[in-house]
Amino acid sequence: MPMALDGITVLDLSRLAPGPYCSMLLADFGADVLLVEAAPGVSGKLGAGHADAEAARRAAAHNALGRGKRSIALNLKHEEGRAVFHELAKGADVVLEGFRPGVVKRLGVDYETVAAINPRVVYCSLSGFGQTGPYRDLVGHDINYIAIGGALGVIGRPGTPPAIPVNLLADFAGGGLMAAFAICTALLARERTGRGQEVDVAMSDGVLSLMTSAMTGFFAGGPPLRPGEGFLTGARPWYDTYRCADGRWFSIGSIEPHFYGALCRALGTEEFLERQHDAEAWPAMRARFEAAFATRTADEWMEELSRHDICAAPVLEQENIAADPHNRARGMVVEVDTPIGPVRQVGIAPKLGETPGSVRGGAPLTGEHTDEVLASIGCDAERIAALRASGAAYQHPATEA
Repeated sequence: MPMALDGITVLDLSRLAPGPYCSMLLADFGADVLLVEAAPGVSGKLGAGHADAEAARRAAAHNALGRGKRSIALNLKHEEGRAVFHELAKGADVVLEGFRPGVVKRLGVDYETVAAINPRVVYCSLSGFGQTGPYRDLVGHDINYIAIGGALGVIGRPGTPPAIPVNLLADFAGGGLMAAFAICTALLARERTGRGQEVDVAMSDGVLSLMTSAMTGFFAGGPPLRPGEGFLTGARPWYDTYRCADGRWFSIGSIEPHFYGALCRALGTEEFLERQHDAEAWPAMRARFEAAFATRTADEWMEELSRHDICAAPVLEQENIAADPHNRARGMVVEVDTPIGPVRQVGIAPKLGETPGSVRGGAPLTGEHTDEVLASIGCDAERIAALRASGAAYQHPATEA
């Protein structure tokens, strides 16, 4: 069956989560993603190439972000290593990099250099604060990008420190997902113009983009959104979470009047039927909701409330996510064949009817395909041996025949 990104070749220079997630999304829909990884020792950091063979295979098998990709390991500080990258760039559709601004220029693999070799290339730079602006050269992590992007300032409860979410908003949504969207958009534009282009994705920009709806009221003259005080941040008892008899939490989102009425009847709190938007009633309403939810387990409440057309769901702990029947029925938990046997991974979210995505295997070892890729661009055995001997290229020893 054809895949949406069949025939698209991606050279992925990125290292940390946002870039690999971006290229994982592209690989899941058919792109040929070639990881251009650092030969062990080049960056001064311990790489997969230093691990023993069995440990390396285990790490790769469970690395969902690397699934369906190939790997070549090059020393881009070495003239011959750069030359190999430039040769690969001639046939690439996409180059993805996630270094601090200026690094690719120093390495000689920047957009201007690559575009001179291949004018059709879509070159995506994914960074924390982008390639321009006063924060351009600042270091950071997800927590810093969601702070500048505005999300961290609206998450939490009144009078408490900001609640720090797992690194979903900047690294994965504002970063990796936004980059994948931008790359696909630029590829579509290339179909019209015949030219590639430079794409600048900042995670802080991506987070602020996710805040578009939340910022609308403020831009219209409304009060600034504060943690736990907004319509969708827990101020209303009927859009909140409650602890159940088994200690687990349960979510309700009964915004619309008919959903709210069904909730009150199911909880036996009919005295509040006409007081949904009466702020003075909310403290007493919350207390009654808390008492009601404390009488049953989370699973019991799910069984009960799902029968009454109520916006409700248990807050799934990580150990319960993969067992949830809906997640399984939607193919969101898959088994992937790897050299160490099948492993579980998260599945593919978008369901395309004609060109569906597919998890096509586990992650490669660092430099697993170096010799194969070098041969594909015309290097003979003598040349490959010379590149490896000089330190310009590296093949993981676990892949040696």
